[in-house]
Amino acid sequence: MESTEFLPPAMFARPDGLRLAYRHRAGQGPTVVFLPGYMSNMEGGKAVALDDWAGRSRRAMLRLDYAGNGASEGRFDEGTLAGWRDDVLLLIDSLVEGPVVLVGSSMGGWLALLVALARPGRVAGLVGIAAAPDFTDWGFTDADKALLATEGRIVEPSPYGEEPSVTTLGFWQSGQDLRVLESELAIDCPVRLLQGQDDPEVPWQTALRLAAQLRSSDVQTLLVKDGDHRLSRDADIALLIRTVAALLDQL
Repeated sequence: MESTEFLPPAMFARPDGLRLAYRHRAGQGPTVVFLPGYMSNMEGGKAVALDDWAGRSRRAMLRLDYAGNGASEGRFDEGTLAGWRDDVLLLIDSLVEGPVVLVGSSMGGWLALLVALARPGRVAGLVGIAAAPDFTDWGFTDADKALLATEGRIVEPSPYGEEPSVTTLGFWQSGQDLRVLESELAIDCPVRLLQGQDDPEVPWQTALRLAAQLRSSDVQTLLVKDGDHRLSRDADIALLIRTVAALLDQL
């Protein structure tokens, strides 16, 4: 199949009129849905590589940008975890027929869990890449929380790009309201968790904690000893594609 990377993304209007950018590839189901991480978008290396594989394999795939991210309309600093979850649910409900397999990177892994909880009848499988559920809880110091309370935001250099990383009080509060690791997660589909043990952002023990909290009996955690947070090296992407392909073949 020909690449569509040089074509502009399609746009879908939310009920409030704001338009969300997406790329939807037709093919065999279940549809793979890629959920980017914080301050990332659907044109990242893992998302594009997985989409290229989907094209070669004639698999259906949906990529998307949350409101205020990538090519979608809106302001990033007005985004919340709940709002971005709802963006994902809207696009899945509106664009995709049949079951989906969610592939979530970092924060996208947290969103994948929230979507699976909201649509248990639609989510046939889930793959987390350095999934970061509850990072508003364990990823912020008391000083960070005090700064959010007084200033309403934290602005700090990002190790992954030129734009500074911005965290707003609204996003943090939304994350705190949507924590999932404190009790059993009522998710029964197969789950695969890929986690680097050299990840400076997400402690690798988080993947083990998540695996323990999932109700599903079909959960596999793969630790990459020298893997970083992005898991974007050629070998990491090959592992991701093998994992997604094997999961789809199982369904």
